[in-house]
Amino acid sequence: MSMMINRRFAILGCAMLAAIGVAGPAAAQDKPTLKFAAVFGDTDIRADAIRNLQEALSSEFTLEPHFGATLFKQGTELVALQRGNLETGIVAPQDIAKQLPEWSVLTAAYLFRDADHLKTFFASEPGKEMTKMAEDKLGIRIIAPVYFGTRQVNLKPEKEIKTPADMAGIKLRMPGGDAWQFLGSALGANPTPMAYSEVYTGLQTGAIDGQDNPLPNDYNMKFYEVTSQIVLTSHLIGYDLFAVSKKTWDSLTPEQQATLEAEVNKAVDWSTQRHLEEEAKLADFFKEQGLKVYKPDVEAFRQYAQQKYLESDFAKDWPEGMLDKINAL
Repeated sequence: MSMMINRRFAILGCAMLAAIGVAGPAAAQDKPTLKFAAVFGDTDIRADAIRNLQEALSSEFTLEPHFGATLFKQGTELVALQRGNLETGIVAPQDIAKQLPEWSVLTAAYLFRDADHLKTFFASEPGKEMTKMAEDKLGIRIIAPVYFGTRQVNLKPEKEIKTPADMAGIKLRMPGGDAWQFLGSALGANPTPMAYSEVYTGLQTGAIDGQDNPLPNDYNMKFYEVTSQIVLTSHLIGYDLFAVSKKTWDSLTPEQQATLEAEVNKAVDWSTQRHLEEEAKLADFFKEQGLKVYKPDVEAFRQYAQQKYLESDFAKDWPEGMLDKINAL
């Protein structure tokens, strides 16, 4: 009798173990793995934000961050999302505009006034119209814009800049490519293409008169050592987009979608605040280094630049009335 009872317990134990063995993988499958790719390095403020996100999602998702373009090269993240090779990542609006010309309006100078205006737009009906367009035509779900700094003009000459007319004849280094070169001319300058790694020497030797970048870049590259002033033109709000493959998004439950969206927005807000604090500190730092840091007639720059865009081929694909809607926010 005792042997029969023991045998029954042994059979029951094996059945329980088998059940546990089946439930384990099933439970693991219920917790989605999201590979994340970005071009920024692991010491970037945005990388800290993603690590915060990773921790916040840990009970419901396995988020695997890959920084410094180690998983996909810069500019290929969008295609990876579209092909289903990547679950989520940071995508540049310029890359979206290459496939969806209507999006070029969201890359223009003086479109967004500041980080708040950027966030307000993407939460508005016109913003939702543009993200829905990307979802329907490109197969990506855009959750939030990721602010990373405002581009300012950094010059070697001591000439005071108040309006675009004062930029005439200034050799302003801009990244290569038609859109970037046009941006330089939309500021009233003479745009000059030059590799980022060569800018310090270019300023030092006089090959260029200035360059444009967010203040953290000016600090990291020590451009303040070979320039005399920073003109707070605020001509371009630097941002990328936190995007999810639509295939991945559609595979999530409504609850998982809501959790992911909420936590991404929290992480992005934290990152934005950190960037704004850093920019404010750096303005004071540059003044301490002897640079003049001042604000020109930004409205004059805005009107000049937007008129230049409207007269160019860049505006031919812009959704009708979209510029006015963004300006009105």
